[in-house]
Amino acid sequence: MKKRKLYISLLLAASLLTTTGCNDFLDRNLQGSLTQEEITTPEYVDNLVIAAYAYMVTGQDMNAPFSLWPYGNVRSDDAYKGGLNSEDGSHFHFLEIGKGITTDNWAFDDIWYRFYCGVSRANAALNSLNSIDEANYPLKQARIGEMRFLRGHYMFMLKEMFKNIVIVDETVPTEQYTKISNVQYTSDEQWQKIADDFKFAFQNLPDTWIQDGQTIKGRPTRAAASAYLAKTMLYKAYRQNEKNEVTEINEDDLKAVLAYTDDAIMKAGGFSLEQDYSMNFLPQYENGRESIWAVQYSENDGTKYGNLNFGDQLTAPQGIGCCDFHKPSQNLVNAFKTSVDGFPLVGSYDTENYNSATDPVDPRLFHTVAVPGFPYKYNEKYTFDESWSRNKTFYGTYASLKENVDKDCTCLKKVGVFYANSLNHIVLRYADVLLMRAEALIELHRYQEALPLINEVRNRAAKSTVLIFDYNARFKVSPYAGFASEEIAREALQWERRLEFAMEGSRFFDLVRWGIADKVINNYYRTETARRSYYGEAVFTKNKNEYLPIPQKQINYSGNLYKQNYGW
Repeated sequence: MKKRKLYISLLLAASLLTTTGCNDFLDRNLQGSLTQEEITTPEYVDNLVIAAYAYMVTGQDMNAPFSLWPYGNVRSDDAYKGGLNSEDGSHFHFLEIGKGITTDNWAFDDIWYRFYCGVSRANAALNSLNSIDEANYPLKQARIGEMRFLRGHYMFMLKEMFKNIVIVDETVPTEQYTKISNVQYTSDEQWQKIADDFKFAFQNLPDTWIQDGQTIKGRPTRAAASAYLAKTMLYKAYRQNEKNEVTEINEDDLKAVLAYTDDAIMKAGGFSLEQDYSMNFLPQYENGRESIWAVQYSENDGTKYGNLNFGDQLTAPQGIGCCDFHKPSQNLVNAFKTSVDGFPLVGSYDTENYNSATDPVDPRLFHTVAVPGFPYKYNEKYTFDESWSRNKTFYGTYASLKENVDKDCTCLKKVGVFYANSLNHIVLRYADVLLMRAEALIELHRYQEALPLINEVRNRAAKSTVLIFDYNARFKVSPYAGFASEEIAREALQWERRLEFAMEGSRFFDLVRWGIADKVINNYYRTETARRSYYGEAVFTKNKNEYLPIPQKQINYSGNLYKQNYGW
């Protein structure tokens, strides 16, 4: 048995969710002609809760991946779109070059809609939970915490992508979502509303979930809520004006980040760094000590294909079968190079391409990127080479490893012409807690206190060679002795985040939060044009491209109540 999850109930919920639309499911299947007594029975409430969880798996597809790889990686300096050419998935190509993005892009409308369906699932469960008698349902407050956590998760993704979003809770019927302005609250107030959900979850969730003597994975815990609350407060701390410019970094919000990244909270949940970095991205180590909260996928669970990660199925390299999207950039690969002493080459890393025979390198490269000439996903049966790339002239010869699995893994399934797997998608891991705390300390002018946190991550990276020790590569990562200034500490933190979370969907959002997206991305376009000629027309427009436009279809649905983002 793969692991004890929510499988049995998920099968029922998934079958409902895959045969109905968002409003159809809510209005017909959940509401119908049921009486108030019927919708507040423990059994009915449990089904609503499971339906909300199931949507994290069934609610996405290849054009709307909840991992956000097109939005967090392809828009940044970390990844090329990949695929056959620029017309293959052109909606993502426009994100990559910063041009051609329009308010009527169907993909943006689709993911907006899907995220609000997720919000609706949580709100439907909350409606019934609020009405049920706690004496008949002892887990009431914890279940409310779970649903507010899930709602906060969807709202967070909407907020980082679209900025001005519609804040709705369980008191708002789904059909009224278009009757509430997306600027009813200020941006700061919107972040606070999201934080309030995670704070309630933090106050009401257990450190661990135990059932019949076994630990249940997949449900958020107190530590997960604390980590997500810290993440929300970190984003909130960087106050932006209407033009998306960072105008201040709020100290009270940063202090909240410190409070919710406290090590005692994490230890109570049993969380720490994995011994080897690779363990975060291998199915045999799922739900390990670093995985604070992850979306749980499954195979061989009684469904036709399994509840697989269909959102990321385009990212399998051509050597697997299809479709070679989400390709690591040469710039990212070069960023892993180190000096002979084991430190980042911040100012000169991209002057020459990485050469495995001569260049010292951070081991995390080979857990993040499939490099020609080396085993694919550590399996010596399969040497990754240029033939695994669909269009090497257009998009290069690297492939993304973290979301993909060994070609021989039973967790990899062929679904039509595509391939999908059941590897969990980690949303929050302990390394993020360490680096969020370090970032808050630096911006609070306590940068020397950030040193051991950054070094903890670097020291683990240095030891992450168990599966790659025999690679023909020169691994070298060293801890920092100290930071001479706050600026140097900030640079080290930002560099560490790029390497640690490369290809995990966060790079673009980090750059926007720090207020440096235009500088970094336009510089990337200038240097990368020599490698990828299509970047010759690319441009990041400051005061505009930091966020997606509000989908015009949604503005129309609202009768022009929704306001378009600045610059669009």
